[in-house]
Amino acid sequence: MLHQVLIACVIGGIMGILGHVKKRGRLEKPRMTKRFIYLGFLEDGFIGMAASILLVLSADPDSGIQLVILSIIAGYGGEAVLRSFDFVREQNSDSAGAKPHQQKDPPSK
Repeated sequence: MLHQVLIACVIGGIMGILGHVKKRGRLEKPRMTKRFIYLGFLEDGFIGMAASILLVLSADPDSGIQLVILSIIAGYGGEAVLRSFDFVREQNSDSAGAKPHQQKDPPSK
């Protein structure tokens, strides 16, 4: 399992960086301003890594080809994969008995 996670991490990071280049048109270097640290291509690389690790752990691929394909897909669309995991978690919590927010009527004068 550790072997699969390491492979997913490497492939997801590379694909995250390639997705960054496709989205921005160039490779943006990390920089620091007075109020903010912008990670540039490293941010998309880390997001690709996290998304591919989560997808590989949840899917548990049987072969090496499945592992590589899942890692490529998750790394390239890292933000979308992480948003879908959040969406699934919200769906499960709603169906487990959480009541939706009810809007109260404004007081009448």
